[in-house]
Amino acid sequence: MRECISIHIGQGGCQIGNACWELYCLEHGIQPDGQKPSDKSMGCGDDSFETFFLETGAGKHVPRAIFVDLEPTVVDEIRTGTYRQLFHPDVLITGKEDAANNYARGHYSVGKEIVDLVLDRARKLADQCTGLQGFFVFHAFGGGTGSGFNALMMERLSVDYGKKTKVEFSIFPAPQISTAVVEPYNAILCTHSTLEHSDCSFTYDNEAIYDICRRNLDIERPTYTNLNRLLAQVVSSITASLRFDGALNVDLTEFQTNLVPYPRIHFPLVTYAPTVSAEKAYHEQLTVMEITYASFDPANQMVKCDPRHGKYMSCCMLYRGDVAPKDVNASIASIKTRRTIQFVDWCPTGFKGVT
Repeated sequence: MRECISIHIGQGGCQIGNACWELYCLEHGIQPDGQKPSDKSMGCGDDSFETFFLETGAGKHVPRAIFVDLEPTVVDEIRTGTYRQLFHPDVLITGKEDAANNYARGHYSVGKEIVDLVLDRARKLADQCTGLQGFFVFHAFGGGTGSGFNALMMERLSVDYGKKTKVEFSIFPAPQISTAVVEPYNAILCTHSTLEHSDCSFTYDNEAIYDICRRNLDIERPTYTNLNRLLAQVVSSITASLRFDGALNVDLTEFQTNLVPYPRIHFPLVTYAPTVSAEKAYHEQLTVMEITYASFDPANQMVKCDPRHGKYMSCCMLYRGDVAPKDVNASIASIKTRRTIQFVDWCPTGFKGVT
């Protein structure tokens, strides 16, 4: 078994984690108390989901995850929420005072006191794995804990688990939306200090996700719950090939191999299509070709930028659902004929399609 451990850091990381595990449980037919009724066995004997869940002798499924925040409010919501029985109490770790949006507090003063405890919990989770693949680290670049403590944590993980893949899911500060004036400083300090320790970092920004919620889901005033649930769908789709059997299963190292041309350039742009509201979902029929074209539309990107002004170095297309590989190949062949999507000259055919 190729297990993955998820580490959720700071308010942003923990709240996204909450949404992700809620969705994983729904996808795998696991109840909020960790039980999996036999009649709801969705995978029909497929145990690939054990990369993310540990099954105990009593038949309970426990997430291979750690939630860390330097102040208790957000993690307390998990301790008292619907999924309180799902998580092992030892993996919900909190300090007493927050990092106050200050990178230095998260990295040097407050964070230093708690990092050994977190690493000890990570070691215990790693001991329960038969073949640990790597770590997923969820955090926001703008906060003190998400930037400072995350940088410290990544440094220590590199020392203890040097050969394991470390994939980040990071929320970057958005151009127009800001919760703290020091967000750009935290983001720059964190990016600089984690550059050598992260193998692949999927980036998102709140403004782009707000726009998708407004435009595609018809939500007039999106809340963080809406944003996190949309993000959870994206994370779930990225990790689906690790949790389910598919035509072409992807290993954690494969993301890195296919998407990262040079070790320091490891910030792939995430695009998700289609994003359809519940009301419209059963009234629309999209072809593989349409979804493929939509995934190159800047309106569906998780970051506010326009890649049409530049060139692609690599591209990994992950298809989910009842998709035939021949349709994927036809869509990619069609995309290659379009002049709008250009690759750098040293990587002429940088596509990988996975169903």
